[in-house]
Amino acid sequence: MDVILVLDHAHINGGQAKVAIESALGLAGRGHRVQVFAAVGPVDPRLAAAGVAVTCLDQPDIATTTSKLAFAAQMLWNGRARDALAQALRGRDPGDTLVHVHAWAKSLSPSVFAAIAEAGLPAVYTMHEFFLVCPNGGFYDYQRHAICHRRPMSRSCVTTNCDMRSYPRKAMRVARHLLLEHAAHWPDGIRDVITISALQEGVVGPLLPPALRLHRVDNPISVPDLGPKAAPAQGPVVYVGRLSIEKGVGLFAEAARLAGITPVLVGDGPEAEAIRGRYPDAVLLGWRDAAGVREALRDASALVFPSIWYEGQPLTVYEALALGTPVVVSDACAGREAVADGQTGYWFPSGDAAALAERLRRLRDPATVAALSAEAHRRYWQRPLTLERHLDRLEEVYGLVARRVALERAAPGRRGRAQSGLAPG
Repeated sequence: MDVILVLDHAHINGGQAKVAIESALGLAGRGHRVQVFAAVGPVDPRLAAAGVAVTCLDQPDIATTTSKLAFAAQMLWNGRARDALAQALRGRDPGDTLVHVHAWAKSLSPSVFAAIAEAGLPAVYTMHEFFLVCPNGGFYDYQRHAICHRRPMSRSCVTTNCDMRSYPRKAMRVARHLLLEHAAHWPDGIRDVITISALQEGVVGPLLPPALRLHRVDNPISVPDLGPKAAPAQGPVVYVGRLSIEKGVGLFAEAARLAGITPVLVGDGPEAEAIRGRYPDAVLLGWRDAAGVREALRDASALVFPSIWYEGQPLTVYEALALGTPVVVSDACAGREAVADGQTGYWFPSGDAAALAERLRRLRDPATVAALSAEAHRRYWQRPLTLERHLDRLEEVYGLVARRVALERAAPGRRGRAQSGLAPG
């Protein structure tokens, strides 16, 4: 097939781009003709080496823009991206072409959906976040530091300042969402959505158009099988990721204090100085590269994943389990789906430092850690989330979508009957 992957960044700057670029390389390796369409450079050099064509507009994102006013217009409706994508899709054969959108909210804007709808090609969207339904993309109130249960775009939603920075930025996001729905008409071009966790499906399912189809495709995890650990209880209890309030890093530090252990944090972010000031015994190691993160996870006796917001499929949880490291995870995020409570780690009630501390005390017993570690490693490698499995499932979904579009084109009027109801892929 001709596969066009649409994403904000042409390089790996986070989980979304990592999944998109690795799948591009993998699909090209399987003989598909792959093109990456992105707004923000630089371009990952592996793409050209693998024969992947790249269209990069060399536009800014919020972190690199030199003009906030100009970027505000780009964020609302990136006309250049719309025109360039429309040109890239024009004249393509719908019989063997598929458009796959991974990310648009950091630079591309809703305009890309207008180009996709106009092209009429088979298309899918991977919901790495919640921007299709929630204006701030996370169902999270950054002012209250709590999961938001308001109905998106309701009066209560629109009038509430839930943004990380300010209400004017929330108003911009509301305006962008109106453009997504009423100018880009995204469901006209995207009628199949890839989800990455059961929690995500439960959150967004009632909010999506009833004719939309959901397809579950797990993200790939790049971890070698190092075998069971020799001494699983010797390392520290660690956190890996961005040091921010919604990630629960302060909760972890407080629970560690209550449990009488030293918290070790790998990463950086806006809460770093607050953690240093309030918890002087905490060890902050800063950012590490992929090899450094893998080493920290392998050496740890346990990973704590205390996120207090929805997370679609936190890759760090799976990486830890693959390395034989048990995980203590908040029950509010999809990471819980990877952890068998009491067997490969523990769940704890989200936001409850005392409950988390109680789980951490259980990890003082070397025999408990050894049992959790062995089972974590065994269970993960029974069905590992490899790139090959990810690509197998992607090709299956691509085929389903392409065949249905072909049937609809051959039999006008069939589309509405074929999409009566939300159906899993």
